[in-house]
Amino acid sequence: MTVAKRAMTDSTTQPKTPTQEATADLVHVQDLEHPSLYINREISWLAFNERVLAEALDPDQPLLERVKFVSIFASNLDEFFMIRVSGLRQQLRAGVVQTPPDGMTASEQLAAIRRGLLPQMDSHFDCWGALRHELDDQGIHVLAYDELKKKQRKLVRSYFKKEIFPALTPLAFDPGHPFPHISNLSMNLAALVRVPDGDIGFARVKLPGFFPRLLRLPSEEGADERGALGLEHDSDSEAHYIWMEDVIADNLDLLFPGLEVVGAYPFRVTRDADQDIEEDEAGDLLTSIQENLRLRHFGSVVRLEIDAKAPADLREVLVQNLGLAPYQVYAVPERVGLADVMELCRLDRPELKDEPFSPAISKPLSGDENIFDVIARGDRIVYHPYDSFQPVVDFVRAAASDPHVLAIKQTLYRAGQDSPVVHALRQARENGKQVAALIELKARFDEANNIVWARALENAGVHVVYGVLGLKTHAKMCLVVRREEGRVVHYLHVSTGNYNATTARIYTDVGFFTANPKLCGEAARLFNALTGYSAGESYEHLLVAPGSLRRDLLDRIEREQRRQEEHGDGYLAFKMNALVDSACIQALYRASQAGVRIDLQVRGICCLRPGLPGVSENIRVTSLVGRFLEHPRIYYFRNGGEDEVLMGSADLMPRNLDHRVEVLFPVRDAALRRSILEDILQVHLRDTENARSLSADGEWEVVDAEAPFDSQQWMIDHARGWSR
Repeated sequence: MTVAKRAMTDSTTQPKTPTQEATADLVHVQDLEHPSLYINREISWLAFNERVLAEALDPDQPLLERVKFVSIFASNLDEFFMIRVSGLRQQLRAGVVQTPPDGMTASEQLAAIRRGLLPQMDSHFDCWGALRHELDDQGIHVLAYDELKKKQRKLVRSYFKKEIFPALTPLAFDPGHPFPHISNLSMNLAALVRVPDGDIGFARVKLPGFFPRLLRLPSEEGADERGALGLEHDSDSEAHYIWMEDVIADNLDLLFPGLEVVGAYPFRVTRDADQDIEEDEAGDLLTSIQENLRLRHFGSVVRLEIDAKAPADLREVLVQNLGLAPYQVYAVPERVGLADVMELCRLDRPELKDEPFSPAISKPLSGDENIFDVIARGDRIVYHPYDSFQPVVDFVRAAASDPHVLAIKQTLYRAGQDSPVVHALRQARENGKQVAALIELKARFDEANNIVWARALENAGVHVVYGVLGLKTHAKMCLVVRREEGRVVHYLHVSTGNYNATTARIYTDVGFFTANPKLCGEAARLFNALTGYSAGESYEHLLVAPGSLRRDLLDRIEREQRRQEEHGDGYLAFKMNALVDSACIQALYRASQAGVRIDLQVRGICCLRPGLPGVSENIRVTSLVGRFLEHPRIYYFRNGGEDEVLMGSADLMPRNLDHRVEVLFPVRDAALRRSILEDILQVHLRDTENARSLSADGEWEVVDAEAPFDSQQWMIDHARGWSR
C-alpha cells in the first residue's frame, strides 16, 4: 500500500447519517432492526467509488492504469446519478415515507450524498490535473487549444471547416426560440454572443457524438503538408490530443459570423434513466424496451455539470430552464465528463500499463479432447480471467457442431459486442439443433445491444424469450442436450458471470461445467419454467430466486449458528458484490452473537456494520478493488467439516432475491470445494495490497501488514488447484 493511497483512505471521512451518531454507544443491542446497525446503501456506494478513485491516486500503479481508474470513477458516478439519485428524487416527489433499514429519509440521503461527493470530486479533478502532467512527461500531450502551436492550430481549423462545422447546429434561446432539449450525458457548449443590439445572446452547441471527445493530431513538426489530408498523427510514443469542445469553442466565429463570441462554457446534464416498464400492460416487451430507451433521453434532469468559469447569470439560465435546485448543480474546475479519458488507454504503450499475461487453459479443456467426454469424467472449474474464457466458447461451439447434440438452452444477460457465444447459437440453429435463448432485454444499459442479438437469433430461427414477466433473468446457464448410446444426457455450464468474452478478461468470475444428472435435471426444469409456465416449481439441489433462495441461505446460516452453539467451530466465508438484504444481515448478526467466525469480502455496497460489541464483533468485512473487477459470488459454510460451497449469480440484495431469476449451484466434488476455499477465498481474504477493511463506524481502512500481499497477482503467478 503506497503512502498516497493510505493518505487518501485515511483522510476522507464519509458523511455521518443521523442514525450513525449513536453507533459508538451500542454495546448490548438486542434489537437487530435498530437503524444504527445499518450503513446506508448510497453512502456505502460512495465509499466504494472512493476506493476506485484511490487506485487512480496510487503512484505505484502504471500511468495509463491510473487514467483508466479516473475514467471508471466518472463513469460509475454517471450511472449512480441516472439510477440511484433519480430514484431518491422520485421518492421525494412522491412523498414516500418508508425508509431503508438505516432510517434515512430520501431528503437526508440526497443531502448526505452531496456532502460526501464534493470532496471526492475535488480529489478526482486534482488527480486528473496531476496525471496530465505525468502524461506530458511520457510524451502523451492532452492539450488545451491555447497550447497548440501555429501549424497545429492551422491544421485543426482546416479540419474543423471540412469535418466538424457541417455537423453543428447552434440553437439560440430567446423570445423567438424555445429552450432546446438537452439530451442525457451529451456534451454541450453554452455559447454567449453579442447580438447586433448589443445584448448578450445564448446559444447551445451540441458536440456531435460520432466524433471522439479527444481528437488526435500530429505534433507541430509533423503537421507540415497535412492540412489537406485530415488529422494524421505520429506514433503512439509521441501522442497529441485536443479536446473536441476546445476545437469547437475556438472556431465559433465561423458558426456565428459577424458576431462577437463573448465566451463558451462546456456543460452537460444527467437525466433519470430508470424508467419503469409496465410489463403487464405491454403488448410487446421488445417494443416497450425500445420506447424506454428513447425516453431515457427525456427523463427528468437530476444533475447539471458546468464549467466553474461560467458566469452566474448563464448558470441561472440553465438552472431555471432545466427546473433544477441549487444542490443539483456541480461546478467543474477541470473537464466535464472525465469518463472520456478512457480513450487514452487505447494507446499502444505497454510500459505504461499492467504487465500482460496469458490466461491458462488446463490440459483437459484445451480442445485436444471432446469437451463432453471431459465433463462426463468429472466436474470442472474455470476462474476467469486467470483461466481463459475459450473453453466456454468451445463448449457452445462444440454443441453447435456435434451431430449427437439435440438442443441448446441458454440465458444471455450481457453478451457484449460481436459475441462468439451468440454466433455459435446461430450456427447451431443452422445445423438443425433446437436452440432456445432467454435474452434479458431489461439488462440496464445493455438493452440496445440485447435487442440486436434477439433479432439476429430470431432471424436464424432460434426460439427467443425476452424474460419473465415482472422479473429480470440474471442467472447464467447453458444447457446442452445430447443423445449418447440410445439415451439422452445433459451437460451444464453455469457461472457467476456473463457470457461475455470481453468482460471475461477484466472481471473475475467462476464458471462450472457438470454432467451431474441431478443438477442438469433441475436446470432443465428451470429452463422449462422460464420459457413456458410453472406453478411453484421447487428445487432440491439448485437454490433459485425469487423462490426459496433467501430462505435456503438463511437456513444454512442458522445451521452454522447451531453448530457453533453445540461444538464451537462455526465458520462462514462469503465473497460477493453487495450485501444489502436486512434479513441476511440480521442472520449474520445472530450467528456472530453466537460466536460464529465470519469473513465477508464485499466488493461494493455493504450495509452491515462489523465489529460492534455484542452484535458483530466476530464479523470481518473487507473489500478488494484492484486490476480486475471482483465479480464472483461464493458462499462457504464449514458445516462441521462437511464443507458446503455455493456459487452463482446472486448477491444478497432484495433486488436479487425478490425481483430477479437467480441461481446458486452447489459444488459437489470435495477436491474442487477444497480448492475454492484454499485457492480462491482464503487467498483473497489474505490480500493486503488491494483490500480495505470496514470498521464499525462505516470507514474503510487500510489493511496493515508487514509484507504486502496482492491476491490478484498471486493468481496470475501461481498454478491453481482447481485446474490441476
